[in-house]
Amino acid sequence: MIPPLPLGTDGPQLPQLGLGCMGMSEFYGKTDDAQSLAVLDRAYALGVRMFDTADVYGNGHNEELLARFLRQGRAEAFVATKFGIRKQPGEYARTIDNSPDYIRQACDASLTRLGIDRIDLYYVHRAEAGRAIEETMGVLADLVTAGKIARIGLSEVSADTLRRAHAVHPVAAVQSEYSLTTRDREADVLPTCRELGVAFVAYSPLGRGLLSGAIDRETLAEDDFRRQAPRFGEDALAANRARLATLSAIADRRETTPAQVALAWVLAKGAFAIPGTKRLAYLEQNIAAASLTLSADEIDRLDNAYAPGTFVGERYTAEGMKGVNA
Repeated sequence: MIPPLPLGTDGPQLPQLGLGCMGMSEFYGKTDDAQSLAVLDRAYALGVRMFDTADVYGNGHNEELLARFLRQGRAEAFVATKFGIRKQPGEYARTIDNSPDYIRQACDASLTRLGIDRIDLYYVHRAEAGRAIEETMGVLADLVTAGKIARIGLSEVSADTLRRAHAVHPVAAVQSEYSLTTRDREADVLPTCRELGVAFVAYSPLGRGLLSGAIDRETLAEDDFRRQAPRFGEDALAANRARLATLSAIADRRETTPAQVALAWVLAKGAFAIPGTKRLAYLEQNIAAASLTLSADEIDRLDNAYAPGTFVGERYTAEGMKGVNA
């Protein structure tokens, strides 16, 4: 059973482990809708309730795929989607847009693609530089009043932006990349979330597969975006894989996998986690991690072995970093 956490101070109790759906539409090589729907069905059967998507994933395809799953009577599914990143199909280059008219248009378009009347959690995917977060929150607050969204979330924002946003309207959740490979959020954003009663949702909690110890550049599809990510460059990847000894040792002792230990560590930090996968075997391994309780000593060992800055290479290219920590 996946343990529950509250989504914000007055939000619902949700299973701590959700499902990131992005890779079912793009960024990680070939996709297969039938296979992805099978994963969505199995995740729901195993207790997953938070399904995370965005309008930009496959330029609407991911939301439409999720709609096909939701039509099968998934009344307890909690849908989180996002707006704010605009890009052309098949391209990685993007612009950040938080303009009021675009927010309203994007919300209506997501509702239509998802086939629902209200979005459970609507994230600002990236905050637009030069635009006051207060303006953005005002528009989103109007959408709450109109009944189109239930809760507001922010993604990859600074602690200061979170505080300013929360002063306008309660923020239910902040989503950021967080794993043993990426711990910068611990310095300010995580403490601010705890102070304000805002849930923290960790995406890429397995370091985009790096923490499995099984990533090899030669096996990545030609259109897998990790081929361009600095952390997965040939030299960087070799250096990063060489750092996984402590993780592997704990996994061996617990007779589990490095990925499961890494995911259990994120859950032990009190965060929601939304690992993404389009394969049933990986889904079931990830859900099994929710039953793995690490000891205080194991958590300390992992904290010390993978202090912030341990891993080599930025997590995104400069293009991908647009709007991060805004």
